[in-house]
Order: sequence, then structure tokens, then C-alpha cells
Amino acid sequence: KTQGRNIAILYGSQTGTGEEFANRLAKDAQRYGMKALVLDPEECNADDLPQLIDIPNSLVLMCMATYGEGDPTDNAQDFHDWLKQGDTMLTGLRYAVFGLGNKTYEHYNSMGKFVDKRFEELGAERVYELGLGDDDTNIEEDFVTWKEGLWPAVCQRFGLEASMEDGSFRAYSFTKYEDGDLDPKTIYTGEVARLHSYDNQRPLIQYSPPNPYLSHITDPMMQETLLSNPYLPHITAYLPHITDPMMQETLLSNPYLPYITAYLPHITDHTMQVSLLSNHHLPHITLYLPHITPLFPPYDHLFTPYNPPFTPPYRPYDAKNPYLAPIQKLYQEWVVDSRRTLLAVLTDLPSCQPPIDHICELLPRLQARYYSIASSPRAHPNSIHICAVVVKYETKAGYTNLGVATNWLTPIYVRKSQFRLPFKVSHPVVMIGPGTGAPFIGFIQDRAYHKEAGKDVGKTILYFGCRKRSEDFIYGDQLDEWKSESVLTELNLAFSRDGEKKVYVQHLIAENRDSLWKVIEGHGHIYVCGDARHMARDVHDAIVSIVEEKAGKTHQQAVDFVKGLMNKGRYSADVWS
Repeated sequence: KTQGRNIAILYGSQTGTGEEFANRLAKDAQRYGMKALVLDPEECNADDLPQLIDIPNSLVLMCMATYGEGDPTDNAQDFHDWLKQGDTMLTGLRYAVFGLGNKTYEHYNSMGKFVDKRFEELGAERVYELGLGDDDTNIEEDFVTWKEGLWPAVCQRFGLEASMEDGSFRAYSFTKYEDGDLDPKTIYTGEVARLHSYDNQRPLIQYSPPNPYLSHITDPMMQETLLSNPYLPHITAYLPHITDPMMQETLLSNPYLPYITAYLPHITDHTMQVSLLSNHHLPHITLYLPHITPLFPPYDHLFTPYNPPFTPPYRPYDAKNPYLAPIQKLYQEWVVDSRRTLLAVLTDLPSCQPPIDHICELLPRLQARYYSIASSPRAHPNSIHICAVVVKYETKAGYTNLGVATNWLTPIYVRKSQFRLPFKVSHPVVMIGPGTGAPFIGFIQDRAYHKEAGKDVGKTILYFGCRKRSEDFIYGDQLDEWKSESVLTELNLAFSRDGEKKVYVQHLIAENRDSLWKVIEGHGHIYVCGDARHMARDVHDAIVSIVEEKAGKTHQQAVDFVKGLMNKGRYSADVWS
């Protein structure tokens, strides 16, 4: 209200797309004489929402992504809980929702649907229909189509007209400062969300996206591999300086939260200062700049701590503009297929010299990269293991591209996961995980820990698949050892490229129908990890077929039975598309 804005745009984003869409809506609003504030719901007090009613022509727009199996994104979790549990009436508030989802998942766009429905139930007025974006097809086209209908509806509701200006509205302004002009305490140096979070580490129990922990890689050989080998097999991140055993116990050894994921973004050097003034939710941010290579002196790698220039330039999408078709084809060939980043584009086109603040608008913020933890907190209480490939490759255009996560590993945090072993170790488990097998290494370590402690551990069955035993069986020696020690009851392996006929884990499951049915009958738990589009669906269909045959059920009854296992937490999937 104090800044003369009348649109609040909230986003729930896990990979950055929802946030990007929110910022684009904010720029669109200016064409209609409206001013928007883009907000991270995690940094807002939802109880303040009804106060928007006091602002003339006020509106709430929301870009809400669905994460995992129908969950809200991390930054929208509290907002989701507030809507679900709260009873604050939103009568008089006007809103519209665009959901971001993927149809390969069962709970398609559940967060967007929930927010849209809940706002209506609380008395808010929907000014435009719910938009549903499908990342499995073309979420960009879905979003553009939705917002092309949104703004006419907003104009009609508030009696507005579009501006005749060219729509080139700036999101940032640029100001240069000399050394000594600013208090160092006010300068942002690339930390995640919180100023000076790297200097003032909060207690372990509070490590989170805004407060990551500065870890380091413990094994010198692994560190050498990290820096030089694009096929890194295994990394260990160490958690030193854990002074409070209760905090250590809470994070690493709690049986209810043992299996978590690590966030490993990059960190940079610093030599000079620049100020960015955003017209969205970061109005006064000062960046302390790293100086690495003389590409854009004196603004070298301004973007690295906040907006890395390692992604392709954003391509505007307009399905109704026939003149863009040849441009889009050229973009696909010259930028996307050739893997040209913004940095490469500006290098190859030296006559193109946009102002630095314009460049910043083209770059998404560096997002968290989540890795499944490949270790048990009981077996390794002071370290977290991950399995990752260090991305480094030559492009068609002759550039060397590096992954922005695996090449700069330092800050980490752990996030909660519902993908966990049963509380009772006597319950049998079946793990189905093609790829690296990393997500289940921690599970098996945990079962080995309890077995060594003399506990009655239930059957531990693994179905693992990869292309070739000689190249992709990263944890082969360890798995063979666990099988010989009877930690693994069954080790079922599918190497799809080693034989004349391709064999996948779903084929092995179908062959071992009796064994799997005994696990289901014996209160067992099934875990599936890997590709959502093909493998997870095929595994699901194979298990439904087993239930249909062994339990004498119709196909629909078998589908409902498996869904019941999911609802009880006995069939868990950690999959991606």
C-alpha cells in the first residue's frame, strides 16, 4: 500500500518456473496501469491478506506448483497449512490461480486446484478461471494461453484499458558504487536468502533453504575426482562442528526423519560492488561481485551469486504470432540444440551489448538442486553421502558447460521426506530402483545396522537395474557383500544392455510374483524410485497384475487395493519425469 501497488503475486516454486511466471505477470500488470509486488509466501504473514481489500482494484494472483506426490513446494508449505487449517475469511478479495504440474504424476496440479478451491470457500471472488500448466507437454504455452485470457478479464472487472506503450518495462535499475560508499554489512555476497548467513551459522536444527550449512568434502580422492572427472561415483559431505548431541540426534538419527535430501548450490569469490533495485519483492539489494574472467568488465560475473548466466536466454512464446515461427526455429537450432548459454550468446554476438540491468532480467535465480542421500544416519552420523555426476561437456558451439551444482559444492541443507523405512524393522521391504541405486543404499545400511545390533530384521529385497554391469553398477561390490552377509534377502538385477533381449526391473517383478505377494501379505512395504513416465508406471501395472492374480480380484479391485497401500504408506514412490 505504501508503494502504491494493488496486485500481490504469490508463487510456490521448487525449480524456479513458478517464480519466473510470477515475475512475468508483474511486468504484464504495468501495461494496464497496475503495479504488482511479487511475494514468496514463506516470507509473508498470510493473516495480512484480507487487508488487500482496503486497496482499490486490488487483486491476488498465484502461481502454485505441485511438488512430488501432490505436495506443496517447500516455500508454500506454510501457506498451504494456513489455508487448510485457518478460518480467516477472504470475502471481498479478488484472485486468480495458475497451477504448475505434470500429468505423469497421479496428483496432477493438486496444489493449484487446492488453492483455487480454498480461496473460493473462504469467500474470495475468482476473476478468472484456474489455469493448469502441464510440464510434460508445453507448460510455457499453457501459461501464455492462460494469461492471454486473464488480463482481458481483469480489465473488464476493474474497467481498465491496456497501455499503448511498447511494454518494455524494466525490472531493475543499475547503480554503481565506489569502494567505501556502502556499509559492508548491507552488501549481499551470494548467500541463500539471508544476508551473511555464511558468516553467522545458526544452530544445526535450523538449517534450511534460507540457512544452509557450509559443509566440505571429506575424502581427498573424492574431492580430486570431483574437480577432474565428469563421472563422479560418490561424494561425502561432512558436517563438522556439531556441538550439541541432541541437535545431531534430531537431524541425523531420528527414525521418523532419517531419509532426506541435500541442497548443494555454488559459492563464489568477490571483488567489487554493484547495486540492483528491483521493483518486485527485493527492492534494495546490493550484490558484491566476483571477478573471474574479463568478459564484461567491470561487471564480471555479476550474476554468479544470484542469477548465473549458465542457462539459455529466455524465449518469448506467442502461439498467435506467425512472424515468430522462423525466429523460434532459429532459437531452437542456434541456442537450445547448440547449448548456448546467455554468456555464450553475448560472446558470439559482440555487437549485442545490452545494459547490465537488462541482462539480469533474462536470468532465473539459481535454484536448489536436490540429491537423494545415499547413507544412513545411523551408520554415518556425522556425514551425508550423495551419488552424483559432475556435469561437464563440450557444446556444438565449442564451449565447455559446467553444471551449476556439482561443480561448486559447499552450502547444504536437508529437507523432510515421506520416503522412509517402516518404524518396525521386522516388517519386510521391497526396494525397486533402477539407475544408480543411491536412494536405497541408505535404506540397506540402516537394515544392516539393526541386523548387526541383533534385531529381528524383516526381509530386505532389492530390484536394481541399469544398462551395463561393467559401467553403471556403481554400488555393485557393496550390494554383493550385503547379499553374502544376508543383509539383502534377495538381490534381483536387470542389466538391460548386457543381453540379447532388454530386461528391466518390471520384468523381474513379474517373474517373482510369489515372492512379492508374500511381502504384501506380510505387512511389507514397497518403495519405487526412478523414472515416473515409464518405469514407475510399468512397475505399478506389474504389481496390480500380481494382486489381481494372487488375490483373485478384478482389475479395478486390484487398482483400488494398490491405492490403499499407498494411502497407508506401504507403497511409496520417489519418482521424477
